Amino acid sequence: MIIVTGGAGFIGSNIVKALNDRGLDDILVVDNLQDGKKMLNIADLDIADYMGKEAFIAAVEADNDFGGGVQAIFHEGACSATTEWDGRFIMQNNYEYSKALLHWCDRHQAQYLYASSASVYGAGSVFKEKRENEHPINMYAYSKFQFDQYVRRFLSQTSVQARSQVVGFRYFNVYGPREQHKGSMSSTAFHFHNQINESGVAKLFAGTDGYENGEQRRDFVYIDDVVDVNLWFLDNPKLSGTFNLGTGHSQSFNDMANAVVKWHGKGELSYIPFPEHLKGAYQSFTEADIGALREVGYKKDFRDVEAGVKCYLDWLVSR
Repeated sequence: MIIVTGGAGFIGSNIVKALNDRGLDDILVVDNLQDGKKMLNIADLDIADYMGKEAFIAAVEADNDFGGGVQAIFHEGACSATTEWDGRFIMQNNYEYSKALLHWCDRHQAQYLYASSASVYGAGSVFKEKRENEHPINMYAYSKFQFDQYVRRFLSQTSVQARSQVVGFRYFNVYGPREQHKGSMSSTAFHFHNQINESGVAKLFAGTDGYENGEQRRDFVYIDDVVDVNLWFLDNPKLSGTFNLGTGHSQSFNDMANAVVKWHGKGELSYIPFPEHLKGAYQSFTEADIGALREVGYKKDFRDVEAGVKCYLDWLVSR
């Protein structure tokens, strides 16, 4: 069995789909379906079972073995809102939950592949997996950063022979199918597409942090590339560590909007004042250093924004 937490969410549901594409359906999806619309992400997928998040956490804490034979847990479940400042909630939901799964996998010799985040780098300009480059600037980022720190200590204190695989993926700006439920936290590709459909105008932030209008830059990575890296590590269980997962090249929000405009064959860009509540808590530039990922053997190329947007919007209009 393979367990996917957050399995009805964006990255989790795409991992389930990729496992199905391999002919695998002995999958336990764990999620919180209070928002029942997330069901649409897994309605076309085949799984063995579903568990609510709270019931799953209780089972993990009781050391339930889920019938034995769990090969791996993909831990994608988290509160991903960078605007959430309830620290107790975030640390319980993101940090303590992740620790409990880490130790369960260690006891049961299951592979543990979990979602970290490029937000751990904060407003820095060096995006390499080193402690000196990490300075989170919001609670979500801090929860991911602190768990990465916990994993580093865990890996340094446990011999390779005595433990199972533990891999953290520092996701950069992921976009693609099955993210529509995320609302305001959906990708700019999704929002620009809807805005152009509705008004013909894609709205971007005005300049900030020394960047011109719409020229803030992010490492936008397409979901299929993200999933491919996840499954590559599943196939290479001797590899552990924390790895950046981006393309290695930043592009501007203008690039993203223009790719959406090009796909539609119409539309224009406009700029709105930069939100006050994001000042000091916003990354105006990210670009993954993927040297560590390449060094362990992952060689495939990543899509650029124009190629990724085409794949994504082709999918959206086919639904």
